[in-house]
Amino acid sequence: MVVDVVASVLLIGGALLSLVAAVGLLRFPDVFARMHAATKPATLGLIAVLCGAMLRLSWGDAATLGLVVAFQLLSVPVGSHMIGRAAHRAGVQMSDVTVVDELRDAEAERDEP
Repeated sequence: MVVDVVASVLLIGGALLSLVAAVGLLRFPDVFARMHAATKPATLGLIAVLCGAMLRLSWGDAATLGLVVAFQLLSVPVGSHMIGRAAHRAGVQMSDVTVVDELRDAEAERDEP
């Protein structure tokens, strides 16, 4: 009974986090903010859904889902970082509400003699 409740909470919570990520993708103004919405809550939502499913499945299936969780934790931050760098180097404009550009400052310091 307790496992069912925990699994249900994880599944519903993960679905809500994925919904929040989808709304963020639609509402945020620039590629950098959208990248944040696509990675943070979507990844956490997927992991919550997978953990909820792991509680209900056999050990072999749960191990497979555990590998999916590990792959997500390893690949999503790297992919997000590379997309952000590529967008910055391509000259994608930030919105007016974005006030910090740490990469521009770091590149300016690197280029100074």
